[in-house]
Amino acid sequence: MAKDTFLNRKVTLNSKGRLIDLSSPAVMAILNITPDSFYGNSRINTIDEALKATENFLNEGAKFIDIGAYSSRPGAADVSTDEELKRLIPIVAAIAKEFSTALISVDTFRAKVASEAIAAGAHLINDIAAGELDKNMFETVARLQVPYIFMHMKGTPQTMQQDPSYQNVTQEVFTYFEEKVATLKKLGVKDMLIDPGFGFAKTIAHNYELLQQLQVFNTFELPILVGFSRKSMITKVLDIKAADALNGTTVLNTTALLKGVSILRVHDVKEAVECVKLVNCLVG
Repeated sequence: MAKDTFLNRKVTLNSKGRLIDLSSPAVMAILNITPDSFYGNSRINTIDEALKATENFLNEGAKFIDIGAYSSRPGAADVSTDEELKRLIPIVAAIAKEFSTALISVDTFRAKVASEAIAAGAHLINDIAAGELDKNMFETVARLQVPYIFMHMKGTPQTMQQDPSYQNVTQEVFTYFEEKVATLKKLGVKDMLIDPGFGFAKTIAHNYELLQQLQVFNTFELPILVGFSRKSMITKVLDIKAADALNGTTVLNTTALLKGVSILRVHDVKEAVECVKLVNCLVG
């Protein structure tokens, strides 16, 4: 959205003294270093591949690089903490060294992994579980004082799609965030971002109801991140494969931007950056 559309929203984040401007929507590139991510074309296996992909993402206009070593697709296999660290830390360190201007987000729900990744050069923590899968996460975030993205999810990646149910999905997600924000504020966490968790413990109907009412989350006056990229809420509706879901992703990204979203988390950076530019022209 245009920078003056949501006047009270927090638009500046602080990561270890580095200010991050979100007055205009930004794009977060997905860097999967897992062997089983749902979109095969996004998988990275070596440091060299990660560096090349990061360079491409930055050249295409990504503001953030989100690095994950634990696949959170429905039914994904569990990965030990040691394995997650083994996959993640060398790549975080290599990217931080090679691209000093890159803003690195680490996609993990484990406090130990988050802490070591920040020490290795990461700037943000992106937690799909909002502290639910590691009781130490909130205190770790408060100690590290880096921006914290927390997402709504029920259960775990292994169980989340086992008949998810809600009386009112938007209201329940809103209440969930109310409680999380209050707890984090009491701990002294200053820079928070919320992610409604599209595709996580939600049916297709839940996802679209949540998207339709997405603007209600502007009440928190916090940056909102969304991730629709090539997900089943697109592929199942259109009866296509993830490889063919770029157009559908762009449609949903556009809708979210018009409702006030601050960050698009995507596999396809160039197209998302173009989407942001065009929407900015429309609402500016």
